[in-house]
Amino acid sequence: MSIDTGQPISGAVLDPYDYDFHEDPYPYYRRLRDEAPLYRNDERNFWAVSRHRDVLQGFRNSTTLSNKYGVSLDPISRNSDAHKVMSFLALDDPGHLRLRTLVSKGFTPRRIRELEARVTEIAVQHLDAALQSDSFDYVDEFAGKLPMDVISELMGVPVVDRDRIRGLADGVMHRDEGVADVPAEAMQASGDLLVYYADMVTQRRKQPSDDLTSALLEAEIDGDRLTDEEIMAFLFLMVVAGNETTTKLLANAAYWGFKNPDQLAPVFDDATLIPPWVEETLRYDTSSQILARAVSEDMTLYDTTITAGDVLLLLPGSANRDDRVFEDPDSYRIGRDIGSKLVSFGSGAHFCLGAHLARMEAKVALEELFKRVRGYEVDEDNAVRVHSSNVRGFAHLPITVKAR
Repeated sequence: MSIDTGQPISGAVLDPYDYDFHEDPYPYYRRLRDEAPLYRNDERNFWAVSRHRDVLQGFRNSTTLSNKYGVSLDPISRNSDAHKVMSFLALDDPGHLRLRTLVSKGFTPRRIRELEARVTEIAVQHLDAALQSDSFDYVDEFAGKLPMDVISELMGVPVVDRDRIRGLADGVMHRDEGVADVPAEAMQASGDLLVYYADMVTQRRKQPSDDLTSALLEAEIDGDRLTDEEIMAFLFLMVVAGNETTTKLLANAAYWGFKNPDQLAPVFDDATLIPPWVEETLRYDTSSQILARAVSEDMTLYDTTITAGDVLLLLPGSANRDDRVFEDPDSYRIGRDIGSKLVSFGSGAHFCLGAHLARMEAKVALEELFKRVRGYEVDEDNAVRVHSSNVRGFAHLPITVKAR
């Protein structure tokens, strides 16, 4: 086929539920960018854009491309009640702006800054426990624990409940092979989380505390306040979007650092290289790979009309590897000039509210790790990838470390 048309290319080259695609999506993305920048999958009934320019414009076009059914391709998730579990991520303006503004009254930059010392304490606690052995599962013992504990710390979840909440959060994201929707186990985990947060909100109404849940209950603009259901949805969103993506970021950084020892070696001796290491990981193998939008009115891309009501997928994982924007994009280069071209946190009205928190957590976590180790090896044969239609990373990443 010719390059710049919207017609399908032969074979289903993009199936977000395919396990082989999860293992390495980047050859698929490259083919899409070169051969079908506007791609149609008739079987799954979606369109997709893969080039950086189109993904960026898609993020910024919140009028024609609607969030009203959420950002997942999962059929059962795409409904008019999506905001009840995904908060403002499943709303358009003015509802989106109202809810995001109210939430921001509690989820403030100051609260995030003040949390950094506690993030360091939690990171040290988990590292000290993990490093009792030279070999351990980096996800189970560190990368999977820290972000969930930080989110729980923010919310005011008691320490005794955090392992259970972490397990439920993992269950929400898993997708079974061959099932192109939310499996029953994930639906059960989602329900259990919402019940837990409902109880927590009720408790905070009776007895406020110095935590985010209480701050959200107190948030007010001209007499407008968040309902209990809106607070529950935001807490759920933080678990799914905040915990999962940061866990994947930490594991992806460790994996790709190991795979590129020439790039990682200087970082062991220079902590100022850790933020660039985080940024390059966000570009090279971002946690959030695929985000869905609902087309609210007919639009034309590449001389092709996309009809109102269709689903259009934005592929930030592909956009960050576009050689039209990034030099030698398939090389992992810590310290490259990324500037404002990164689309891992989106852009426009729906830019990720937790971007600063994710970067801070990753910086603290990797700094504390490298204060304690001078090298590590990944057991690639026993590494296990997450299988999700949206996020990319590891469920298990066994490593062996050399202590300082």
